[in-house]
Amino acid sequence: MSVHRVMGLETEYGVLAPAMPGANATMLSAQVINAYAATIREARGKIAGTHWDYTDETPLNDARGFTQPRATADPSQLTDLEPELDAEQVAMAGGDVTIGSTLYEGGDNDHEVLMNMVLGNGARLYVDHAHPEYSSPETTNPFDAVLYDQAGDHVALAAVRRIESLAGLPDVHLYKNNTDNKSASYGAHENYLMPREVPFDSIAAGLIPFFVTRQVICASGRVGRGMLGQYPGFQVSQRADFFEAQIGLETTIRRPIINTRDEPHAHWEKYRRLHVIIGDANLGQVSTLLRTGTTALVLAMIEAGTVPAIELRDPVAALQAISHDPTLRTKVELVDGRKLTALEIQWIYAQAAAEHSGATDADDEATVEIQRRWEETLQLLESDIFSAASTVDWVAKYKLMTSYAQRHGVDFSDPRIALMDLQWADIRPEKGLYHRLAARGLMETLYSPAQIALAATNPPTDTRAYFRGRVLSQYPEHVVAASWDSVSFTVPGARKLERIATLEPLRGTKALVGDLLDAQLSIHEFIATLRS
Repeated sequence: MSVHRVMGLETEYGVLAPAMPGANATMLSAQVINAYAATIREARGKIAGTHWDYTDETPLNDARGFTQPRATADPSQLTDLEPELDAEQVAMAGGDVTIGSTLYEGGDNDHEVLMNMVLGNGARLYVDHAHPEYSSPETTNPFDAVLYDQAGDHVALAAVRRIESLAGLPDVHLYKNNTDNKSASYGAHENYLMPREVPFDSIAAGLIPFFVTRQVICASGRVGRGMLGQYPGFQVSQRADFFEAQIGLETTIRRPIINTRDEPHAHWEKYRRLHVIIGDANLGQVSTLLRTGTTALVLAMIEAGTVPAIELRDPVAALQAISHDPTLRTKVELVDGRKLTALEIQWIYAQAAAEHSGATDADDEATVEIQRRWEETLQLLESDIFSAASTVDWVAKYKLMTSYAQRHGVDFSDPRIALMDLQWADIRPEKGLYHRLAARGLMETLYSPAQIALAATNPPTDTRAYFRGRVLSQYPEHVVAASWDSVSFTVPGARKLERIATLEPLRGTKALVGDLLDAQLSIHEFIATLRS
């Protein structure tokens, strides 16, 4: 058993301009994209891959064996359309469309407002549902997934700093959270590649109890209960109150625990991409590692047929009941009549993973480390919840807020506590409460700022992201579009674009194309060699 598989993370950041509380969120998000684009231009003079290739996108394909008609789909599901600023959005922003010239003055495309760009590390940065979203490059293990997720925070912060430095633009603040406590929730999604032959029903059955209870080891915590946060108190998960179904295709309405979007971004007949929408956005590196690593272990058990047979009586109700009890004592009912806590259910999965490992060949170092951390975290939460504060995001937040409330003689209905919830998620190191704890050594980290900065500009070497990122950096004037499974080039003298398909996620690696890219060939020679 191994945690190694192709995976990646997506983060939609909360966006706010304090000096313009009524500002249009889509305009603010576009500012973020353009600010980072300006930073790239300043560094190397060119920017590539600003257009996303939607050719192979199929967001309405359902893993249950059908395709939803476009006429019945919610607009938020149509992710195969280029985002754009419409007249209403521009009007709501006061008619000001100077963002492009402000951020791009002297660039290649003066006055163009970008809504999408592909980065030199192979990631995508774009406007999604009125939020700036960073989608990490493909990685092959949970540790790299953490690193490239952290690189997204570095990119987002660079954009914020750029906006701060420009006269005439209001400061834009970004928050790595999942709700504005005004009924809106935005995602922190995960993607895991699986063999197509694994039945989807088996995937859903194995994952639902795990996802319902996984929150106790890796959620981010939230002040307030209910979609509006209208009920006082602290809960384990940012996202739990926004889920309404067990299984479904939607991601922004009628949110399901198991999302059925069947869009592999790879060879369809070979791969299935599991699109996970139930996780919280994590600032903590260990929480992100637990989120991705334990999921990878459970997927390995599903594929091997060794996953525990657990069925919850009411998964949605259980999800919210567990979240609403930070003491972790709440028991939820199984179909077989048993009543177990989230920790007890997590132990069943963790012990099954250990037994599976014991029955197979020796596991690799990364897999052993994930298993160790999983069991250690459960032990800490069982003995004393606050003993896990250095590694579990929601516990660290809960401990900080509990201490504040006790010192000031207030409870969790106090507006200062709600403000701390927002301040926790601020990505600016000097303002964000998470970052201030980490600076004091109170949060365990896995990567240094220098390692994260390097990952923000350099792709992973062991997936197709290497090819995508390198050509974007090396041939920026010739890359006209990109996607997860293709890169399109314009070649002088050619009558049509050269579209290079990258449907195999484990090709396009440094081992396969590194020497070719290092040869510094002309674009004609490069394309000819690829085609040969």
